Amino acid sequence: MQLQGLHVLVVGLGKTGQAAVRFFLQHDARVSVSETAPKSSIAPEVITWLAENNIVCETGGHSLDLFTAADLIFVSPGIPLTIEPLAAARRRNIPITGELAVAAAFMRTPVIAVTGTNGKTTVTTLLGDIFQAASKKVFVGGNIGTPLLEYLAGVQDADFVVAEISSFQLDTGGSHKGLPFKTAILLNITPDHLERYASFAAYVDSKFTIFAAQGPDDYAVLNADDAEIMKRRNLWPASQKYFFGEKLADLAGASIQGSAIHLKNSSSASLPDNMHGEVYELDATALKNPPNLQNAAAAILGARLMGCRQQDINKGLSSFKPLSHRMTLVAEIGGVSYIDDSKATNVGAVYSALAAQQQPVILIAGGRDKGGDYSVLAEPVRNKVRHMLLIGEAKDTMARAFMAFTNVEVFDTLQEAVSRAARLAVPGDTVLLSPACASFDMFSSYAERGDVFRKSVLGLLRNHAGSPKEASVH
Repeated sequence: MQLQGLHVLVVGLGKTGQAAVRFFLQHDARVSVSETAPKSSIAPEVITWLAENNIVCETGGHSLDLFTAADLIFVSPGIPLTIEPLAAARRRNIPITGELAVAAAFMRTPVIAVTGTNGKTTVTTLLGDIFQAASKKVFVGGNIGTPLLEYLAGVQDADFVVAEISSFQLDTGGSHKGLPFKTAILLNITPDHLERYASFAAYVDSKFTIFAAQGPDDYAVLNADDAEIMKRRNLWPASQKYFFGEKLADLAGASIQGSAIHLKNSSSASLPDNMHGEVYELDATALKNPPNLQNAAAAILGARLMGCRQQDINKGLSSFKPLSHRMTLVAEIGGVSYIDDSKATNVGAVYSALAAQQQPVILIAGGRDKGGDYSVLAEPVRNKVRHMLLIGEAKDTMARAFMAFTNVEVFDTLQEAVSRAARLAVPGDTVLLSPACASFDMFSSYAERGDVFRKSVLGLLRNHAGSPKEASVH
């Protein structure tokens, strides 16, 4: 990819957009920026830096003139690909690219990539911990933390790159199949981001392009328990395919048996490096319960395929600390567990959260609807949820969807829902925040939503009149 002298328009000035500006400047391109947010919302130091580098930056919207004057358009992951300025650029045959397409031209380090509707950040972080336990220099980034372009702008001195990859990034992977991942992991697929995609099938198609550039020496790791994945597992036939899950049958990969992961061959395929027969016990780790059991199986298989030794993987598994707002136990008060699963922004994540519960649940859900099919949750709600307390823009829609299956109430604030949950709960119950919706109607992020939940629960703890032994913070 020759960039010198090109007029490159960077669309979106978030973390990835800023990294793109720096990268293209480093390669002697002439850079412009287009951002929908008003200038007042952009950090002053960013505005100053753009001016110092003579970068034209339009704010408050996208203009056709700037888009159609570019030689190359770089689109940040959150930008809808259907906006009219991009359509106008396509009509003029102006190339439109994204982070993965650029990485395909400049990446010199082996990459293990992780995608899926849920669990991406956990598996990506866990893989990073495993590589560090193996004394490998690793860059962890992509859709989390640091953009890949920041690594590409440096000396690229890592042994491995572990990249979380979103469907939005895959959508701009390039017309030449994009970055070839040495190992690509597809964790699961359930309906999500349907406000962006024309259909669930289009979203699934996007996820599967993670395998598009792989060759016969590369590895694909797929969830054998996911029916949607198994229907399409031969879509990209070039790579070597291995599987993880409880239903491996005669498939090679990582078999979940209780709280242990067993690596196994099949009658037609053998794992490399004599992995067959290795057993990883997770009972003493933070990964022993679903959905982290599935996440661990995927990470173990991915790390072994990238050359990590069993003892180093075990070290990484033992030291791993679960990420915040993902099935995080906040407190136990009077025999009631309070769990923060604010990151569960789609129905698939809530399905997994309920599947992991052995106790009766009081479920706090709702927020901004993402187009998911709530009927997927009908059976687990009927079987496990005693009360459903709903908040946010979707509360009335969700109330209609679930009122036939459990007791439903609606509230204006999360704090009110937590207070009501505490009054309803009896010893042995779990109060679970698992929204099935985005947070942006009421909060700046899922993290803020989880923090408000935690603060509300800790308020209950301070007001708890029982013995100190009856209450604990985690």
